[in-house]
Amino acid sequence: MRRTLLIGKLHRLRVTHAERDYEGSIAIDARLLEAAGMRAYERVEVYNVTNGERFSTYTIAGEPGSGIVSVNGAAAHKAAPGDLVIVCAYGEFEESEADAHVPRLVYVDARNRMTRTGASIPTQAA
Repeated sequence: MRRTLLIGKLHRLRVTHAERDYEGSIAIDARLLEAAGMRAYERVEVYNVTNGERFSTYTIAGEPGSGIVSVNGAAAHKAAPGDLVIVCAYGEFEESEADAHVPRLVYVDARNRMTRTGASIPTQAA
């Protein structure tokens, strides 16, 4: 059996641009993509924390260190500058691979600068 698991997550990125007339995708600072184990042109799911929208698109590597998060094309109708989004990439794993898999979680500040990384989601206080 194959399982779909989280490869990487960019948590609470702040959208810096929304370009409706640009060819569709999401441009993300290349350093953030790399830290999350994501690649240019990889399919990702985007979860808009601000307005509840969810959509799929693919990544474009933005200028390293720029903090850019530009939602482009039709997806620009689902996010606006200032919105907080979570970007996740998933992969298919054989059962034996799944047992050893560890996702790459990246957390940022209000300017999309990496503040910490991890391999597990912190538990919520009750």
